[in-house]
Amino acid sequence: MRIFIPALLCLCLCALASPAVAQLSQDAMVGLLKNIDEQQRNGGDYKALAFIEQREKDKDLMVYEAVIYRRDLADKLMILFLRPKSEAGKGYLRLDKNLFIYDPTVGKWERRTERERIGGTDSRRADFDESRLAEEYTPEYVGQETLGRFGVHHLKLTAKPGVDVGFPVVDLWIDLKTGNVLKAQDRALSGRLMRTVYYPKWRKVMSPSKGAEVYFPKEIHIYDEVEKANQTQVVMRKIDLNALPDNIFTKAWLETQSR
Repeated sequence: MRIFIPALLCLCLCALASPAVAQLSQDAMVGLLKNIDEQQRNGGDYKALAFIEQREKDKDLMVYEAVIYRRDLADKLMILFLRPKSEAGKGYLRLDKNLFIYDPTVGKWERRTERERIGGTDSRRADFDESRLAEEYTPEYVGQETLGRFGVHHLKLTAKPGVDVGFPVVDLWIDLKTGNVLKAQDRALSGRLMRTVYYPKWRKVMSPSKGAEVYFPKEIHIYDEVEKANQTQVVMRKIDLNALPDNIFTKAWLETQSR
């Protein structure tokens, strides 16, 4: 199924600094990160259908379809690919802070790091998983800026010692009004820019387990800053926050999906 992604006219590619403003305290910055985490935390199970477009230089457009399963209280994640046929049955499983990939063509599991490109796209595990910014990063305040028509807080995040993350340094632009992330720039430890990610559309869904509304990014636009021609667009559909069977979050269950 083809995904049509509109131009990001509403989010300028550059953040323009506003006049100097008071620095946020460390507690206030941590509070911003905790709020992002809490607004996306379901407290129960999560299921979504994801359509993923991958564009690369001199290659045909690739369109993937995958189902995302999460159990946030237990830090469990399952990504099962349905399309194209060559990828059907392939999956990723996060258990006890370990990420595994299953390839049905060889019937083997392999452990992966957080830097793993999901399905060969520019996405990473964290793009589909529960937000854990306050747990994984230490923030530094850059300033209050404007991003397109939005007022934003610009934070620089550095991974905490011993925490395995996709990128050790992240610049984050947070909407002043909603508290949602609008833009992120993922960097290597050297400071080299690796990815720019935009979140142009957020949606709220009522969570039965939480008893409150939960935010999730309806669209994620990822731009590879190393291979400039590479882009990944993710569209999330059919969000379901009802309880899932326990056996979904097991290697045995994923293995049965390719038979």
